[in-house]
Amino acid sequence: MILRDVLLFDRGETRSGSIRVDEETGEILAVGDVADDVEDAESDEPVVSLPGRTVLPGLVDAHVHFSLSGERSVEDVVGMSDAELALVEARNARETLESGVTAVRVMGARDVDPAVKRAVEQGDIPGPRMVANCRSITITGGHGHHLGREIDGPDDARKAVREQVKQGAEFIKFMTTGGVTTPGSDPNAVAMTDEELHALVDEAHRRGVHTATHAHGGEGVKAAVEAGVDTVEHGTFLDDEAVEMLVEADVTLVPTLSAPYHIIRNTEIATEESARKTRDVYERHIESFRRAAEAGVRIAGGTDAGTPFNAHGANAAEISFMAEYGMTEAEAIRAMTETAAAAVGLEGSGTLEPGTYADLLVVDGDPTEDVTLLNNPEAVLKGGNVVAGSLPRAE
Repeated sequence: MILRDVLLFDRGETRSGSIRVDEETGEILAVGDVADDVEDAESDEPVVSLPGRTVLPGLVDAHVHFSLSGERSVEDVVGMSDAELALVEARNARETLESGVTAVRVMGARDVDPAVKRAVEQGDIPGPRMVANCRSITITGGHGHHLGREIDGPDDARKAVREQVKQGAEFIKFMTTGGVTTPGSDPNAVAMTDEELHALVDEAHRRGVHTATHAHGGEGVKAAVEAGVDTVEHGTFLDDEAVEMLVEADVTLVPTLSAPYHIIRNTEIATEESARKTRDVYERHIESFRRAAEAGVRIAGGTDAGTPFNAHGANAAEISFMAEYGMTEAEAIRAMTETAAAAVGLEGSGTLEPGTYADLLVVDGDPTEDVTLLNNPEAVLKGGNVVAGSLPRAE
């Protein structure tokens, strides 16, 4: 199939042209001149003309929670069985894909995510391509302990990493600081010892998986970067030293601007503690993101979808936030396509390069001029097949 007469967005740049995909292999065959593509095409190959539309890679969300569905509190789901969690995750995976997010890194809940990933890959349920985790690692009583793996000491940290990899985790997430949504947890305080952090990162890298850390406070970010972490999630209270360390160590920041945005607009129904913490962090989070963007920190788009009032399927709003608070529109889209895919190890996603997955969005207009167009794509393709919306009839 050839999509012609389109504007192509790839790697932060746009150009006019066409794109040819193989619906059987699910790959992009060629990107280039319309005439050449049509001339090379088989006589019965469908050609779809899309004047005024932009084709870009499917979005890549580097931080989602399929086990959560925007509930007021994570405590609303802790009583679910694994079977119930799997059904919830299947629903959220479908909604995410249909919104235009064709690949994600899923942040883990018990050991359900790898099973959901297998079901998607086998075609049993619809969903995006996934990099899956099992249980996030936290200190005893720390942030996310409800669905995570609690540790005490560096030896226990290594054991926890080995357990997660054994269960199918493709990366290790750990909680360096406290969090907003866990009662009694301080987002600005470092929760783990240096010995625990170094043990977690070292053991994960020994097992061939990357590491991601939840870290709000600047001291926690610095401790995690010093330990060798690969991505920092949130980075809410970054100071100049933390930003400099992120740049020098080439660590990717996943800011998740969507998370506090939704809580701050629902404080009347949020838990009292979540509302209070979010009021304390909201403006500082925006300023930290702006500081990181200006300093040249590598930024990957991630929404924290599933956290309170942060619905799956609204993921593209993160691009609007990044564009509003410190990036150009093209930079923000690139952060949630190519950069996010590279940061989390989703090879074949995030670009329009021939030989990669034909995971595409078709939007009416130019999203580099209006990123809100990404909220309502005309068509979503995964592996060259339309999974949401529709394309005009082929010529």
